[in-house]
Amino acid sequence: MEINLAYYRKKDWRKFLKLIDDRESMHDTWKEWHKSYLKAKHRLTSQGLVVNDFVVDLNELRKYCSNRGLKIDGKAQSQFVSDIR
Repeated sequence: MEINLAYYRKKDWRKFLKLIDDRESMHDTWKEWHKSYLKAKHRLTSQGLVVNDFVVDLNELRKYCSNRGLKIDGKAQSQFVSDIR
């Protein structure tokens, strides 16, 4: 089974933090987030899943959430990377 896992570029991190509605639940730095990302990716691959790094385009994420009336939070981000092929 394959899944997309949201990947945020280091250069986009500050813009990303300003964009999201659940800032309090996000890591303060890209480095902290990336460490967590790698752990999650390893856990998923060790369970036999094929993990695709899905580089999130912040403008596309914003449009996706706006068009659906969604807050830009973790749930919407997961939905975005699952829906976009």
